[in-house]
Amino acid sequence: MSLSPGAPEFADAHAIGMLDGFGLAVKYVRAEGNTLYHDDGEGGEIGVLDLACGFGSLILGHNNPEIVAHAKQLLDEQVAVHAQFSGYSFGIDVAAALNRIIRRELGTDEKFYGLFGNSGAEAVEIAIKHAEMDRGMRAAELLESIDGNVEKATEAVRGGAAVAEEALTSLGVTSFDALVAEVRRRNTEVAARQPLFLALEGGFHGKLVSSIQLTYNSDFRTPFRALAAQARFVPSDQVELAAKIIEEERVALLDLVVRDGVVELAERDFPVFGAFFAEPIMGEAGIKPLTTETARALREVCDAAGIPLVADEIQSGMGRSGSFFASVHCDLRPDYIILAKSLGGGIAKTGVVLVRESRYRRDFELLHTSTFGKDGFSSRIALKLLELLEADDGAAYRMAAERGAKAKAAMEAVAAEFPDVFKEVRGRGLMLGIQFHDQENSDNEVFREWSEHHVFLFAVAGYLLHEKRIRIFSTASNPNTLRFEPSIYITDEEIDRFAEGLRDVARLVRAKDADALARTGASS
Repeated sequence: MSLSPGAPEFADAHAIGMLDGFGLAVKYVRAEGNTLYHDDGEGGEIGVLDLACGFGSLILGHNNPEIVAHAKQLLDEQVAVHAQFSGYSFGIDVAAALNRIIRRELGTDEKFYGLFGNSGAEAVEIAIKHAEMDRGMRAAELLESIDGNVEKATEAVRGGAAVAEEALTSLGVTSFDALVAEVRRRNTEVAARQPLFLALEGGFHGKLVSSIQLTYNSDFRTPFRALAAQARFVPSDQVELAAKIIEEERVALLDLVVRDGVVELAERDFPVFGAFFAEPIMGEAGIKPLTTETARALREVCDAAGIPLVADEIQSGMGRSGSFFASVHCDLRPDYIILAKSLGGGIAKTGVVLVRESRYRRDFELLHTSTFGKDGFSSRIALKLLELLEADDGAAYRMAAERGAKAKAAMEAVAAEFPDVFKEVRGRGLMLGIQFHDQENSDNEVFREWSEHHVFLFAVAGYLLHEKRIRIFSTASNPNTLRFEPSIYITDEEIDRFAEGLRDVARLVRAKDADALARTGASS
């Protein structure tokens, strides 16, 4: 089932070696629905129930027949994939369709403008760039206003206005000209300060140069900290601490104002933070939905600080939660919305950032471009995906909610049978997680070693793959949680099959039978 040892590998050799230790290195050759197929070595194939489904990319399953038929039609019709810088694109239609959904689900009539890329991580990068451009323009407007005030103060002094003694002494100068020079020097220093972003502890927003700085897992982030603007992280259950962080990072520009014939020194808060990023369901943190209290606190913090709130719906969006936007369930009211993964219908690579009109900087359209962003093929696949999700008054969303409720109940039943093995079942719709108790203090040495190296669930995944033909993985930043993200077409039989697989795993964990669990012979 695994790739043959010693096979020459020119990519992913290290990763393959690690996966192969748990029997997880498999070459899949075909896929449909919730099933992946690999060769059986004798000219046939073996089907595997795929509960990872592209980590949330397959809301309609592998190679959905209607999506595939549409793709074939587009190619047969010689779709214009590349028509860059022509103004009109099918991305406009995608943005229009998404705005209709925004109006319905988020209850706003304000427009959201679309900016397109090729993936979720790239869409996050686009959001970061746009937020930084917005911050920079706000800072420039503030500096321009201060320059105007300095000119007014200069004219006032020439006309006989006095200079407040406190203004001079506070900056250690003795003349108005020296005061102006010191104000400008200090403001130049403040304006050169690097921006910061806010994000939630446990959050995941990608692994590109800037997006990795917003990803909480230090294993992913630390090697690349020097490359881009940094983030300050806030506990998701203590969002009020963001106000303290904002105050800690506060810097002010100096301004000169004329009051009653006297030139006085004033402070103007400099925009330090570009945006606050949050996932309405925190995926890699272990499938943790935000509470309504947290979502509303995020909005309050952002409004008070004058910074945009960004909802990362890359994994949770496109109906997976039972609504198109998972933000609906916690009353998250974002200024930016990021979508990707399932937006490509399972076969195209696309991502989009939707920016509220009151926050949108139209010049960004000329400064950020992408060869494949909103190309003719991926955009029309996205349109078909949206059409299918919206069909029959949103039947797909109801399916996600109903299938998810059944799956969650099945997992909760297993967890109730084995409370010593499972800690909690979390999530909404078809974005669910079941968390195991940590094995760091297990009586079994192998269990402890797996736990220490954060690969205990790799062994579980290997067992389920080989013994039950179920493919599932842990979340990236919570290694004790299995993620459950199938398509809306998952059947009762498949849910029951997974539940029985969990029961078998739980029996082995309870018995501390590492040998049976590690059928591939892995020990670390």
